[in-house]
Amino acid sequence: MDTHRPYFRPTTAAQRRLLFETWEATGDVDRAGQTAHLGRRTFYYWKPRFAAGGAAALETFASRARRTPSRVSAAVEAQVIATRQHHPDWGKQRIADELTKGNRWVPLVTPNTVKRILQDAGLWSGPAAPAKKGDYRAPTAPPSSPARP
Repeated sequence: MDTHRPYFRPTTAAQRRLLFETWEATGDVDRAGQTAHLGRRTFYYWKPRFAAGGAAALETFASRARRTPSRVSAAVEAQVIATRQHHPDWGKQRIADELTKGNRWVPLVTPNTVKRILQDAGLWSGPAAPAKKGDYRAPTAPPSSPARP
């Protein structure tokens, strides 16, 4: 069974305008939908807005807000920061594991959340970048050979 749903892009203001202009001219919802390449459901979705504000109401619509991930509580953030300050040599995995252990083995934060909290607090300095493979630099001056008599 295919659970993937097809993507239908949002309608444009021009499509909505054409939909309602055709509907007003013909009175036929199906013909208006065929002309504007939109379905009946879209027509009835926009009809109350058109009735309330006319063609101007079709221009803009309230888009959904961007998804903001749920943040951890301030108390957990304080625990992460205090743990890092008390053990500056621990990494994100160790801090996450210790907080989990202290919470009766129920995870409080993921290691990447620990990293984000520490970055926001200015306490995270990532590991030094490893040398790239083949990043050998030749000496600037060629070695001098001894002079022959």
